[in-house]
Amino acid sequence: MRFSTETLKLAIERIADRIDPIGAEMNRLDGQLGDGDLGVTLVNGFNNLKGIKDDLPDDLGRAFFAMAKSVTAVSGSSFGTLLATALMAAGKQVKDKDEVEWSEVPALLQAAQDAMIARGGANLGDKTMLDMMDSLISTLSGKQTPEEMLAAAQKAAAQTLETFRDQPNKIGRARVYAEKSIGLDDPGMMAIARMIDCFD
Repeated sequence: MRFSTETLKLAIERIADRIDPIGAEMNRLDGQLGDGDLGVTLVNGFNNLKGIKDDLPDDLGRAFFAMAKSVTAVSGSSFGTLLATALMAAGKQVKDKDEVEWSEVPALLQAAQDAMIARGGANLGDKTMLDMMDSLISTLSGKQTPEEMLAAAQKAAAQTLETFRDQPNKIGRARVYAEKSIGLDDPGMMAIARMIDCFD
C-alpha cells in the first residue's frame, strides 16, 4: 500500500485512541516549562480529527488541508498553529495526488519543517520539536516501507530525546526556564515520540 488518505485516516485513529494518556503526560511536562496546555491542544486536536477522518477526500493534498483546518478550529496554541502549518505545507507537496510512494515521506516532513521554522522563528538546536523532525527526516531518507520507517523513527526519537535532554531550551516560554530545562525532555519533542509509539 502506498501513502494515501487511508494512511492519514489510520494515523488519526491510532493516535486518537491513545491521546488521553498522552495528553495528560504532555500537560505535566509542559507545566514544568510553559503554560501546561500542550496536552489539551493534542487531545482537542486529535478528537476533532477523529470526527472528520471518514470525510477526508481522496486527494491527498486536500486531505492534509482539511486536517489543518480541523486542528486550527480547536486550538489557538503555538503548538496547534505549528501543527496546522506543517499539515498545510505537506499538503502543498502532494496537491492533486491520491497517493505517493513511502519514500516521499521525508520530503513531506522537510516541507513541514521548513514551514514551521518560517512561521515560528525557532532554529535547529534550540531544543524543540524541529530537532526531532530533523532527526526523523535524516533517518527516514532512503527507507522504502512503512515497517522499516517505523523502526527507524522509534530509534531516532529515543536518541534525539537523549541527545537534547541535558541541553537548555533556547526559545519560547521554556527559554525563561533555560537552566531548569536542563535534564528535562522538551514537551514538543516528547509529543512526537509518543505519537510515533502509537503505531506499535
